Amino acid sequence: MAAGLEVLDGGKPFYYCPKGPMVLGEGPIYRASDSTLHWVDCLAEPPELYILKVDPETGDPIGEARVLQLEDSVTVQFFRKNKPGSYIAAYYQGICFLDEETGKMEIVKEIIPTDKRDELRFNDGGVDAKGRFWLAEIDKKAMAYGPNQLPESYGKPKGRLWRYDPDGSLHLMIDSGIICGNGLGWSPDNKTFYFHDSVAMLVYAFDFDLETGNISNKRILIDRRTSFGEPDGMVVDTNGNLWIAMFDSNRVMVFSPEGRHLKDIVFPARNPACTTWGGKNHDIIFVASGKWRGERPIPGDEGGHMFRFKPTDARGQPKHEFAG
Repeated sequence: MAAGLEVLDGGKPFYYCPKGPMVLGEGPIYRASDSTLHWVDCLAEPPELYILKVDPETGDPIGEARVLQLEDSVTVQFFRKNKPGSYIAAYYQGICFLDEETGKMEIVKEIIPTDKRDELRFNDGGVDAKGRFWLAEIDKKAMAYGPNQLPESYGKPKGRLWRYDPDGSLHLMIDSGIICGNGLGWSPDNKTFYFHDSVAMLVYAFDFDLETGNISNKRILIDRRTSFGEPDGMVVDTNGNLWIAMFDSNRVMVFSPEGRHLKDIVFPARNPACTTWGGKNHDIIFVASGKWRGERPIPGDEGGHMFRFKPTDARGQPKHEFAG
C-alpha cells in the first residue's frame, strides 16, 4: 500500500440477502426510472437474480428484494433499450435475453459448446456507448492454478473476448490469452477501453474507436502481480478514474486514468466482486460481494451481501443499454 494513501471506511452491508450470504454476487445495475438495483448470485444452485427497490437519494433498501431462479449461471446483465422488462446477459455458454418478471432465459447465441463447459465459461461484460454488448471468458483450467500462478508449461490461456452488435453480428475481439476476463469499461470520452484479467492480476488499456468498435494498442495500465487483490468488476467516474472491486482484498481501489493508485474504500468483505453507480445523481457506488470460501473462517467477514458507498468527490454515469 502506498504511503499516505487515503483509506476510507465503506461500512457494513446496506442490504443483507434474506437467505444468507450469496456464493458470489455479480453484475449489479441500477435503473433510475423506478430506482431499482438488479444483480445476480451466479454460483448459487440454482443461480438467482435479485431486484431491490432503493431510495434514490440514500440508497437505503425499500422492502425486500424479489428473487428469481435462473436456468443457468448468469454473470452479468444489462437493460435493453426500448425493451422494458428485458435484459441482455452473459450466461455460462454465451448470450441470452432474460425476462425480468419470470427469469426465463432465451438463448440468443451459444458460443461455448456444451462439451467445453469444463474448460471455458463466460464471466464479465459491458455495453459501449453505441449499445454493443462485450463479453469475456474464463479459462477454467488456467484459473485453477490461482492468481499469478500459471506455469509457463501451460501455454497460452484459452479465454477470449467477444463483441455482440445490435444487428446480431458477433465479433471475436481477442482470440486467446485470457485467464479470467473482467472489469470491462470505457473512459468518459470513449477513446479508451479498459479490460482486466483478474487471475493474471493485470488491468489493460486499449485505444477504442467508438464508430467501428475496434480496439488497438493494448498496454498494461495497472500491474498487481507483486501486490495484492485481483482486479474484478469496475466502473469509471465522470473524471475518468477507475473504481475497481479488488477480489480477495476487502476493498474497492480507485486509480487515475494513468493508472496511479489514488485511494481505497475498505469493506468487511474479503471478496468484493462488482460495482455500479446508482442513485438519483449516480453518486452512490453499489458493490456486490461473495462469501469467503476458504478453509479457515475470517472473523467478522460479511461477504455475500450488498454494500454501498457515497463518495463526496465523484459520481458516475448510467451503464449503457444494449441497442438491440
